[in-house]
Amino acid sequence: MANEICPVRDVIARISDKWSILSIYALGAYGKLRFSELIHKIDGISHRMLTVTLRNLEGDGYIKRTVYAEVPPRVDYELTELGRSLMQELSGIIGWAEKNGKEILAFRNKK
Repeated sequence: MANEICPVRDVIARISDKWSILSIYALGAYGKLRFSELIHKIDGISHRMLTVTLRNLEGDGYIKRTVYAEVPPRVDYELTELGRSLMQELSGIIGWAEKNGKEILAFRNKK
């Protein structure tokens, strides 16, 4: 039993890292985006980390990747229905962080 994958732990581990949350947030807030647009929306993420994050999120069904046969190739990313339902849940936490961010930073600066 202890060696079996715990579905809750597995899902939380995947979606709780900051790059996953910020990627989902960017796609939820701005809609369909290209890779270069995402890199600009997510401050501090490297090309490599965004690539890994998007692959993981796509593999779990949170985002959809659409490749267009154009020259140069165009790739768009957008939330799936599952991703949009996750965004709805995250929006409460995001709103809480926006509302309380200054107070939290003030506490940090007291140290």
